Amino acid sequence: MIMVHEQLGGRIHKEYEKLAIDYVWDPNKIFFILDHWVPAPTISAAEMHQDARNFAEKYKFVHNYGYQLDKGICHQVLPEMGFSRPGMLIVGSDSHTTTYGAFNCLSTGIGATDVSVVFVTGKLWFKVPETFKINLEGNLSTGVMSKDIILKIIGDISTKGAIYKSLEFHGNGANELSIDGRMTIANMVVEAGAKFGVFLPDNKLKSWVKRRTNEPFEFVHPDNDAVYEKNFDYDLSEITPVVAKPSNPGNLASIEEVEGIKIDQAFLGSCTNGRMEDFRVAAKILKGKTIAPKVRLIIIPASKEIYKKALKEGLIEVFINSGAVVGHSTCGPCIGGHLGVLGPEEICISSSNRNFTGRMGSPKSQVYLASPATVVASALKGEITDPREVL
Repeated sequence: MIMVHEQLGGRIHKEYEKLAIDYVWDPNKIFFILDHWVPAPTISAAEMHQDARNFAEKYKFVHNYGYQLDKGICHQVLPEMGFSRPGMLIVGSDSHTTTYGAFNCLSTGIGATDVSVVFVTGKLWFKVPETFKINLEGNLSTGVMSKDIILKIIGDISTKGAIYKSLEFHGNGANELSIDGRMTIANMVVEAGAKFGVFLPDNKLKSWVKRRTNEPFEFVHPDNDAVYEKNFDYDLSEITPVVAKPSNPGNLASIEEVEGIKIDQAFLGSCTNGRMEDFRVAAKILKGKTIAPKVRLIIIPASKEIYKKALKEGLIEVFINSGAVVGHSTCGPCIGGHLGVLGPEEICISSSNRNFTGRMGSPKSQVYLASPATVVASALKGEITDPREVL
């Protein structure tokens, strides 16, 4: 399958026009959704959406969600709808398409030209990558989340240390992680340069997928004699809260190194951390409390399904009562295009996946990446805070 979002109306349709092709190879294998700038906040975004919808209609995409602005973020919605099944190869017009590796898929992001090639031929050229074996054992301590695991891994490997490699997650620690947690980790393997990030299948995954599709699927396991380029071993009980300092996801610091840094904004959401596991931890921290008076806390569910579940469990009410602003399901502040744009010299702590200069607004602002627990604990105190102090 191939997933496309706003890029369809940005560069992809222009690349396709250059090819002068009047068909797509398989309208049933294209998943189209708008999520980055939804609803359109500018005229240029509205035009981009128009171009994308027109293309999807012209070529009769079967899975066309371009008019359904309430669906949510692509990397959450596609799995929820049962389109990421074990054994599949999925590419997408977004670098964080690696998220679907949580479902025992091979998935990666591609550029506009490659998308056009797939649209025409249904094929794409890949190298077979060497693999890093990431062995996770044990269990996480209270206040530590999957985001801390992947930030630690990126810090160890570096943002260029796994270029065109596949990260393969093994061990009982990996099995203990929720599907939500696995999605967070697979989402961010690209920040280490990885082409793929794959979790081994188990009954937890089987149950999750079967609740969402009747389509057949087949688990993929590594060969018994598989050879790995590198091996990394982690005892999850030894992982502690960490933060990626500006302006690089690999600029790792322990929570103790950055505690006390004043913040202006906190963001809980994005395709990395806008799921129920994240919201339940956040509500546990915020219940009956109020965020710091000079801090803006923005919370955005990754999909309508999550929004409705959070409403039903009373989590949204907890957030609103704490002083947070809860938004509709969209990428929002993560890309700085709309919602929560940072001004000069402002500091944000975010559960998103990138903290590059200017990513969330002014190039003079600064973004720290952290787990949902750390983000919300920091919003409560008005400064970067160890979540273990409030849990």
